[in-house]
Amino acid sequence: MLNVKQLPPEFYALMEDLQAVDFALVDLTLYLDTHPNDYEAIRQFNQFAKQRGLLKKQIESQFGPLQQYGNSYSGYPWNWDDGPWPWQL
Repeated sequence: MLNVKQLPPEFYALMEDLQAVDFALVDLTLYLDTHPNDYEAIRQFNQFAKQRGLLKKQIESQFGPLQQYGNSYSGYPWNWDDGPWPWQL
């Protein structure tokens, strides 16, 4: 049986917000691949990219790193293995 670490409700709310922003960024990326001159879509993409950075920073400052290989800083002691993992949400 997996021992899944339980985190406070605000963690899950922030992760849901992050997933929504990530979805919008993927969708806008696909659109911009075929409409590279759509200024409004680029503006929206940049707004979501900024929002994603702020959410990532907030989540990581409270709950630890979201990504590995230098995309996120680690706390001390090494906290990359602190859960839950994305597939456990």
